[in-house]
Formats: sequence, C-alpha cells, structure tokens
Amino acid sequence: MEHVLIGKDTTLNLRMGITFPDDQAPEKVLPTSAKEGQSLINQVIAATGPKAHPRLAQIMPSLVRHLHEFAREVNLTVPEWMAAVDLLNECGQMSNDRRNETQLLCDILGLESLVDEITSNMLASSNAGTPSAVLGPFYRHDAPLLPNGSSIIKNLTSATPWYSQAIADSAYITGRVLSTDGKPIAGAIVDTWLAAPNGLYEQQDDSQTDMNLRGRFETDRDGRFAFYALRPTSYPIPFDGPAGRFLTLLDRNPNRPGHIHFIVSAPQHCALTTQLFDDRDKYLTEDSVFAVKDELVVKFSPREGDPKARWYLEYDFVLRREN
Repeated sequence: MEHVLIGKDTTLNLRMGITFPDDQAPEKVLPTSAKEGQSLINQVIAATGPKAHPRLAQIMPSLVRHLHEFAREVNLTVPEWMAAVDLLNECGQMSNDRRNETQLLCDILGLESLVDEITSNMLASSNAGTPSAVLGPFYRHDAPLLPNGSSIIKNLTSATPWYSQAIADSAYITGRVLSTDGKPIAGAIVDTWLAAPNGLYEQQDDSQTDMNLRGRFETDRDGRFAFYALRPTSYPIPFDGPAGRFLTLLDRNPNRPGHIHFIVSAPQHCALTTQLFDDRDKYLTEDSVFAVKDELVVKFSPREGDPKARWYLEYDFVLRREN
C-alpha cells in the first residue's frame, strides 16, 4: 500500500511524498486525552528490568513519555507512523562510511547542534576552548597525513569544471593549536575537509579524485599548522535522499553557508570538532542545520606574492585539557 488517505482527499506516500490538494492542509483534529495513554506509558516504563544499563534506565522513561505524548498530541495514525519508519529505514540504508544520511536528518532537525551545545556546556570552564560545531554527514576517516604547507586540492586542471572559481578562491590557511593556558601544542593533528566549488564533497562527485579537499596535518613544535585549500562555497542539502525530500516537504531553506570542517586532537586534551564559516556568505543567518556560531565566523584577507593562493586565513584553535 504505497499511498494512503490521511485526511479529506489527502494522500500520504509512504516514501515521504505528502500532498494536499488545492494547497489545503488536512482538517484539524483534537488530541486524545492524557488519561487514555498514561496506562500504556507506565507499562512500557515498568518493563525495564533491574539489570538495565544505568544510563538507559535513567533516560528511557523520559524518552518514552515524550514519544507517547507527541503521538497522542497530534493523533498520529498508523500510515503516518509507517511513513516515519520508512524514512528512518531509508536513511539507514543510504548510510555508510562515506555518508551518514541519518546524521543529516538529525542535522536538519537541529538535534546535532543541540547535542553539541549541551556537550559544550558540560565541558565549559573559565578557560573555555574554541567553540565546537556539528560533525556533519560527510566526514571520512583516514584522510591522508600531509606535510605542513602542502595542498589538499588534488588534480586541479583547466579541464576541471570549477577551475576558474578554484583559482579565484585559492587560499593559504594557517594557525596554531593551543591549550587553554595559551601554550602551543606540538604534535596535535588537524583533520580538515570541505566541499568543492560545485558544492559537492568528493564522495558525492565521481569527477573528483578520492580524498580531494581532505587532509590531516601535524603541528610543529610551535603548535603551527599550514595548508593550501579553497575559500568555502555554500551548497544545498543533497536532495537525492530522504533528508532532502523531508526538507522540501517542510518548505525550508536547504542551504548551508560556506564552511570548512575541522577535527583537532592532541594527547591529554579533549578533541575538538568544529567548522569555520566565511564571513562573505549570504546564508550565515539561515544555515539549514543551525550550526553557525559568531565565534566561528572568519574573514579571509587578500594574499600577495603567492602564486598558489589569492586569500589568507590565520586561525588558532584552543583545546580544553582532559579532566
């Protein structure tokens, strides 16, 4: 049963196609009473056994209550519930070590940004480090470890469709990794990645070389790293999966402002996952995954005398010490 009726002449497609004829929303329904569902909630919570994992025993009662109360509040129907299950199933089926569609769904709902903020607040101290930001769905493990001063741009030629924009946006990016006491950290690893000027990460684009615009760099004795890359480009959330279709159904802006991803790690310090956002981007105030923080918005400066870069950025990352 692919299409089902969920309201007056309203069709729900179990592959997340929801349409309302004549642009009319379905008729409003009254939520069921709390009393009708409380008994079931209590039964589900009470089913947790005495040997349950302590953290699960702590959080599951709240999760069950919120899920049940949401379903009751909106009078969730079986076809609607099945559409949600189908959405999650498809996210899982699309996800692999090159793309995490389920994480992308969490991103557009703001959940990853919220969890990131909660975690940051738990770690906060009087000597706060660089703010964190969401990992995103396109991180790949084991990017090549490159010498400082090398480029993460691979096989760029005049035949590359976005060659001209890459030349115009070529950038030299450098900085230091510091501890919260201001001391440089030697041997820290700076893992970085970004989308190409066509708005695609290399695993989305068969024309790009494997691991293009990805690299890891180890800081020197002064805590410094340096590499050649590009100023980042804004791009829309991909529409080839359920997360993109869901965003369309919500009639929401799909765009992410231009950003560069980083994971910065060092012994005896908390690893930092963050992003840097280009201040020229028009989508800074309407990021589709709600990840922009003022402290992470950076300004590139013109670079003179370097044939490999027209722009320059210096940014220091500050890591919190492990407890």
